[in-house]
Amino acid sequence: MTVTKMSWRPQYRSSKFRNVYGKVANREHCFDGIPITKNVHDNHFCAVNARFLAIVTESAGGGSFLVIPLEQTGRIEPNYPKVCGHQGNVLDIKWNPFIDNIIASCSEDTSVRIWEIPEGGLKRNMTEALLELHGHSRRVGLVEWHPTTNNILFSAGYDYKVLIWNLDVGEPVKMIDCHTDVILCMSFNTDGSLLTTTCKDKKLRVIEPRSGRVLQEANCKNHRVNRVVFLGNMKRLLTTGVSRWNTRQIALWDQEDLSMPLIEEEIDGLSGLLFPFYDADTHMLYLAGKGDGNIRYYEISTEKPYLSYLMEFRSPAPQKGLGVMPKHGLDVSACEVFRFYKLVTLKGLIEPISMIVPRRSDSYQEDIYPMTPGTEPALTPDEWLGGINRDPVLMSLKEGYKKSSKVVFKAPIREKKSVVVNGIDLLENVPPRTENELLRMFFRQQDEIRRLKEELTQKDIRIRQLQLELKNLRNSPKNC
Repeated sequence: MTVTKMSWRPQYRSSKFRNVYGKVANREHCFDGIPITKNVHDNHFCAVNARFLAIVTESAGGGSFLVIPLEQTGRIEPNYPKVCGHQGNVLDIKWNPFIDNIIASCSEDTSVRIWEIPEGGLKRNMTEALLELHGHSRRVGLVEWHPTTNNILFSAGYDYKVLIWNLDVGEPVKMIDCHTDVILCMSFNTDGSLLTTTCKDKKLRVIEPRSGRVLQEANCKNHRVNRVVFLGNMKRLLTTGVSRWNTRQIALWDQEDLSMPLIEEEIDGLSGLLFPFYDADTHMLYLAGKGDGNIRYYEISTEKPYLSYLMEFRSPAPQKGLGVMPKHGLDVSACEVFRFYKLVTLKGLIEPISMIVPRRSDSYQEDIYPMTPGTEPALTPDEWLGGINRDPVLMSLKEGYKKSSKVVFKAPIREKKSVVVNGIDLLENVPPRTENELLRMFFRQQDEIRRLKEELTQKDIRIRQLQLELKNLRNSPKNC
């Protein structure tokens, strides 16, 4: 008689990322002595690219951030120059994906600003932005660059609006006005044809950004959404949030049907926000808890069970936020597939954490480095605004990953005037709610009055000149 044993063990999954481990940089390769902002806004306060690290800092009067060349590790001097043009706290910063030295920042002073960082970093404080973008009537909490189009920037404000800026002209060209509360997070699909947002009104939305049309909407009452990320071209979204029992939770959604999540998974009972990061090249998802030191990572597939837990990186130092290095800035010789820059507020420390696939071979590992979005834009702003979608221009990390982008940023020359989008003047008719807003509005109006007075004087002078010319013409003898 034969007895067949039922195996209770889960099916073993072979995965090349099964043994990925996190490696913290040595102390001399960290950035030390940085007065990291104490702002409680739920952002990363950190942005990194292949050349620079930018961190929002604590500062009295106005908002500022540091920009440090990546090779300048170690202790940062207390008087290190800052980017400090904003009149209110800086709430978000993002590097242009196609131009290494262009960074966008947004602030409580209701403005979005574009800065050009000189070669080799700052030598003195920078107060003059390349572009000052005024269009929001409340503070601006988020900025995101379009993933495939050059010079298209999205900003989300506490006026519940998302503005789309064409930086070629320095103006907002579209307004998305479908939210009824503060927007918490924005994420794009691979070609930037869809935008997904989470909002304090407990709704998850998939939006066609050019028309502002809401294609899908989920009412997340049981899973209160905080953060969302598009999972590349899988037609899936992943959200992090809180369950009705106040446990941290993630949910996976089909982007074309948000009526029910495909899966919901409890993570733990801690209270900090869960930041999701997705790597479309390796199909790995990283979950980092704000206020704890853990980073869990999973592999995502299109078939059930969709989400496979791999491992957890643990550290006793709590993270306030995390910057992520773009793919072309990674060390492929060390089989590094992801790199975080962790903000440790208590120590004033920025700690690089490399996620490494353990391999013995020194040769280039083609299977873990597929072609990846590079530093060349696929579209111009006019093409994208005209309705064209195009996938990112891919690059191989084998040869060309040190190539610098040929794109150059040119700031448009423009006069300050009212900002009209969809027939609404965004800077008019919004009563201030706080004393700060009242002061900002007062100073803005003072500037406007000063500008108008100067304009009036110039026009008076011009009128007098024209009157004289006309008089001279009248008095001159007529030519025969």
